[in-house]
Order: sequence, then structure tokens, then C-alpha cells
Amino acid sequence: MTTPPASDAILYDRRNAVALITINRPATLNALDMATLALLDEAVARAAGDPDVRVLVFTGAGERAFVAGGDIADLDSRQGLPHYLELGERLHGVFRRIETLDKPTIAAVNGWALGGGTELLLCIDIRIAAQSAKFGLPEINLGLFPGAGGSQRLIRQIPLCRAKELMFTGSRIDAEEAQRLGLINRVVPDAEVLTQALALADTIATKSPLVLKLLKRTLNDGADMPLPASLRHEQAMIGLVLDTKDAHEGCRAFLDKRQPQFKGA
Repeated sequence: MTTPPASDAILYDRRNAVALITINRPATLNALDMATLALLDEAVARAAGDPDVRVLVFTGAGERAFVAGGDIADLDSRQGLPHYLELGERLHGVFRRIETLDKPTIAAVNGWALGGGTELLLCIDIRIAAQSAKFGLPEINLGLFPGAGGSQRLIRQIPLCRAKELMFTGSRIDAEEAQRLGLINRVVPDAEVLTQALALADTIATKSPLVLKLLKRTLNDGADMPLPASLRHEQAMIGLVLDTKDAHEGCRAFLDKRQPQFKGA
């Protein structure tokens, strides 16, 4: 198997209100390099700018890997300052775009999610994993440490002592352990991971896109606020929501005993 040309390294497929984005470098276990990251950024921007897309689903090509990490050959070719200014900037920029996107995101983890794969996962809202999936930040084994946000996001999402153990040892964990830690939402049979992720995306896509946008912003912003400030923030957001047509469509649909038709306004 040969590595696909750079133009095919990211596949984009819109399925009704869901954008499916596939990292398509199976010969390298979907490792991330500069060209792939640039295409990933373009795909995310495309979905963000399409009003008909309400949810994004990310997966990896093939059965072995979601994203096995950064491209080691590319890393070995770099020195510190060029890496910081080029690959580091690109990685952090793309991952931050995904993390702060106003539309919900779902990962269908179909195999190894190591290094940059786990770091990408940490930026995605909901994570569905195949039973065979493996997770970890093994950079320490190469004399490196997580450089795409993993050292900071992981300690905010699982217990600090477990995050330190994973990063200090470079060990891998299976899907069941990742679920116990709260790193992923659910574990499903390998053959069902994409199907279940897309089904969940379809369910979320029936909700008000405007309320989803405001809710995701409130959750992300509130996580970094003291509780009194975050509660004030929530109070302001519900005030905004009650000025939307979708809120009143939802209330009327409930009273009329019908399904709401949300328009995102």
C-alpha cells in the first residue's frame, strides 16, 4: 500500500447535516504531517462555513488506526525553532479550531489513537471508540513530550495522577480503561464504531444549531471560570436563547405534541 497523494490525505463527505472527515494515510497509520494538517484545517473550515452542516465526525482510514501520532520522519528532520514556528503552530492552530468550533464534533476511534491521535481526541466533544482502540501519549519513549496540547488538555480531562503516569511512562491503555478514566464516552464493537458515531451525529443534528452553538460556547467558556462567574454566564446565555425563534418553536412543538423544526434562528 502506498501513501495517498497529499490532496487525498483528508477525505470530506457531507451526509445530509453531518460532515464526515477522514484522515486518509493508512500506510503511515494516518500519521499527521504538515501537508495533512493543512488539509485537515481546510476541511474543518469548510464544514464550519457550511450552514447545512450541523455536526462533524472525525475518523481514520483503514482498520488499524484513528491517528497513530505525528509523522516521526518529519519530526526527526526538524530542529527546535523551525518546529515551533511551523509544525507546532499548525498543530496548535488546527486543534484549537476543532476544540472551539461552534458545531458539535464526534470522534469515531477505529484503532490506535496515540500521541497526536490522543491529542486530537482531546479536542473533540464526544468520543466513540472501537473495542480494539488503543490510547496513549508515548512521546517520552522517543525523548520527546506531547507538543499538540496533550500535556495541558489531558490533565484537565482525567485525574492528574493518571495523566502523569501515562505521560511519564509512555504506556498505552485500551478502550475499556479509557472509558473508565472518562477519556471516551463509550466502547462499541469494531464494526459498529463509525455507524454509531454517525447515528449519534444524526440525532444531534436534529437539535437547534443556534442553541448547540451557544451551549458549546457556554460549556467551553465556563470550564475556565470560577463557578459564580460561570453561573452568571449561563444566566446570560439562556436570556439570549429565549430571544431565538428556535426556542419558541421547541416550546410550541411540545405543546402541539409534534416534532420541532429547528432553523437555527
